[in-house]
Amino acid sequence: MSLISSARRLSREVSELGFGEPVTHVYNPLDYAWIPHRLYLERYGAAPKEVVLVGMNPGPWGMAQTGVPFGEVSLVRDWLRIESAVKVPLDQHPRRPIEGFSCRRSEVSGRRIWGWARDRFGTPEVFFERFFVANYCPLSFMEESGRNLTPDKLPADEREPLLEICDRALVRAVEALEPDLVIGIGKWAEDRARRALEKLDVRIGRILHPSPASPLANRGWAEQAERQLEDLGVRI
Repeated sequence: MSLISSARRLSREVSELGFGEPVTHVYNPLDYAWIPHRLYLERYGAAPKEVVLVGMNPGPWGMAQTGVPFGEVSLVRDWLRIESAVKVPLDQHPRRPIEGFSCRRSEVSGRRIWGWARDRFGTPEVFFERFFVANYCPLSFMEESGRNLTPDKLPADEREPLLEICDRALVRAVEALEPDLVIGIGKWAEDRARRALEKLDVRIGRILHPSPASPLANRGWAEQAERQLEDLGVRI
């Protein structure tokens, strides 16, 4: 199955799930930001890849706005050369508006990841010849206050059906991209990849998550991530 067909299937399947308190709003950028997401897959998703990097789920100022994993607006527009209209979710949180490529907030994690790719590889074409970046879960969850809730914090009866769907989608993506190595961006993503891909002939590893909430990541994330990549045998 192609990445585009798989993403459409993933979007449909997760849209059928229900979530209760403390979640009050759920964003699915594979729906309202489908056009830029499809452009990302079409432009940069050609197989085979050497490495697939897997994050957790969309950040409020990244993929939730642009449809691109870790999609900090300026880097998606100016480096990845993707810009498109983004719809407004039907049930939009008043404190988390979707402004698409007009959003002026910066996603620090995305700025670190895509900024590293730009600085190290120069052009997207050089980077994507070997690498691809994906998110394990396509949904963004918010509480009534607007606070972000990550998938691992969902109640078990809501979390497990979601993980089953996302596991299947990750398997499809890895089968399509044929990487030698799948790298979780953070421990949770690594753990999910190990569970989902246990029957596939692919190595699994991890790099430090670039979140500004991580004191370690705030002390030179790019340098640390490069050392971890080299320890995994990835030539930089």
